[in-house]
Amino acid sequence: MNMVKLGDTGIEISKIGLGTWAIGGGPAWNGDLDTQVCIDTIHKAGEVGINLIDTAPGYNFGNSEVIVGKALKGMNRKDVILETKCGIVWERTGSLFNKVGDRQLYKNLTPESVREEIEASLERLGTDYIDIYMTHWQSVEPCFTPIEETMEVLLDLKRQGKIRAIGAANVTTDHIKEYLRCGELDIIQAKYSLLDRAVEDELFDLCRENNIVIQAYSPLEQGLLTGTIEKGYVPTGARANKKWWQPGNLERVIDMLDSWKPLCEKYSCGIPTLALAWVLAQGDFISILSGSTTPEQVEENIRAVQIGLTKDDADWMREQAELLDA
Repeated sequence: MNMVKLGDTGIEISKIGLGTWAIGGGPAWNGDLDTQVCIDTIHKAGEVGINLIDTAPGYNFGNSEVIVGKALKGMNRKDVILETKCGIVWERTGSLFNKVGDRQLYKNLTPESVREEIEASLERLGTDYIDIYMTHWQSVEPCFTPIEETMEVLLDLKRQGKIRAIGAANVTTDHIKEYLRCGELDIIQAKYSLLDRAVEDELFDLCRENNIVIQAYSPLEQGLLTGTIEKGYVPTGARANKKWWQPGNLERVIDMLDSWKPLCEKYSCGIPTLALAWVLAQGDFISILSGSTTPEQVEENIRAVQIGLTKDDADWMREQAELLDA
């Protein structure tokens, strides 16, 4: 497994990490998955060299963390780079965020909330430290907390040994600069796929210059780039309002994926492997989160670091995607 160094922390993370939003189940994913299959999936990730497991309290109101905690009992904790987040709450108020099912989520990055959240996460995960602790969404009015105040808490948690590295998700360049001014930032999490390349214009150069790893989430566009979706599919749950899942857009994406068949034959791989390999090919400071929900999906996705996608093929894939934007 190819690894990525995380700033000056001494931590190395696998180029592919396991994202567990879907494993958390709940209304956003049209129900819960079989818990044992989820645990087996996490164990399989470790077996094939994936050392990073990403979760968050906001993934089905703590259920993702609970499942990850159960899986950790059958693993060597020192072999796992555990990443979870703070800033999305439901047991206290804050700035309005999403409503999932009949429950409201809020954004809250106050020092008091962060301290309460990490204790709850540690309990659900059954561990006494988090390797990477990340702000999930950034603070906004009316419950706005300056990054400086949040950073003071994060640095204190690091001094206490409760966290080892600091990350931030869903950030702008201004957010990153403020995190760096107030303390440190080792990794950011941003939406990045062949269909959503905005991060290249907004964040790439700044992260390169400051030795910050970009961790891409939704590299398969919540399953659209797996090649398993058929024309006429009606999206629900977390997919329902996404651009590329809409009628017309979806069919054009499926046609693009059909054009990849010669590449699939060339590399002896499936469509999702190509989609993941394309993201990895965009820089040595990039890692990706794969939202596998079965051991078989883990084994397929891990091939993205093995096939050696050439620059010419990666450029051709980009050209096909750019045609969709025309």
